[in-house]
Amino acid sequence: MTVQHALQNAATAPWVQTLALLCLCAAYLQGGIGKARNFAGAVAEVRSLGLAPAAPIAAATLVLQLSASALILSGWYRWLGALALAGFTALAALLADRFWAAPPAERQRSANAFFEHWGLVGGMLLVAWHDLGGRHV
Repeated sequence: MTVQHALQNAATAPWVQTLALLCLCAAYLQGGIGKARNFAGAVAEVRSLGLAPAAPIAAATLVLQLSASALILSGWYRWLGALALAGFTALAALLADRFWAAPPAERQRSANAFFEHWGLVGGMLLVAWHDLGGRHV
């Protein structure tokens, strides 16, 4: 067995996909659980973004984060959960990580968060692409 073959076998083991999906959903699971445990804080966070009505938006956010993660992790309509989180994350990055409008002292941190969120969008799009039967061109 060649080194490449051994690495390929290790990297494509079923548990690796489960771990990767769990890692990809970790921020959404933590966010949804945190919002459920401290709903008043979730409402305050939504208000700080200038969104209204804050309570229904906070509730919808926590339901989306938890239910879409459950779809991804269960494999049932995984593509739908991934697309929902991709859209949510793109919108959240544009609303919450506006590095171009941040004070100079906050600009780098905000830019890092913005592009990290776009990395999650890309990961979710890859999950949907793969689940829907995407093939290399």
